[in-house]
Amino acid sequence: MAQEKLEFTRYEVARILGARALQISMDAPLLIKISDDDLKAMRYDALKIAEKEFNSDVLPISVKRPMPKNTGGKLKAIKDDHVDDEKIAEKEKEIEKEIQENAEEMGLVNENDVEDTIAEDANAEEAV
Repeated sequence: MAQEKLEFTRYEVARILGARALQISMDAPLLIKISDDDLKAMRYDALKIAEKEFNSDVLPISVKRPMPKNTGGKLKAIKDDHVDDEKIAEKEKEIEKEIQENAEEMGLVNENDVEDTIAEDANAEEAV
């Protein structure tokens, strides 16, 4: 055959030999002529027969290897939103007030506790 000799990985070789050995063990015809003496020396082992066929390049098996896909150009720029620390602090204070109001409505917190917490927060901000 005027076919290029392909380099197979050991996994591809194992797969090819295993598939062909299974075919041979299920009485598929041999692709090369092997004398009775050689068959007796190989002990009629399907894997050894498949290996001999593979080494003589008579197996009509092709291997398809997936190629990496092109992602199609450049990566998109990442949006970088600049958020001020002041805005984050204001948002946190709003969320805290909502939580405290909900806690007061549910009766989980006394009004005196809320006033004490607000006073402590104000003192802590002045200290910073």
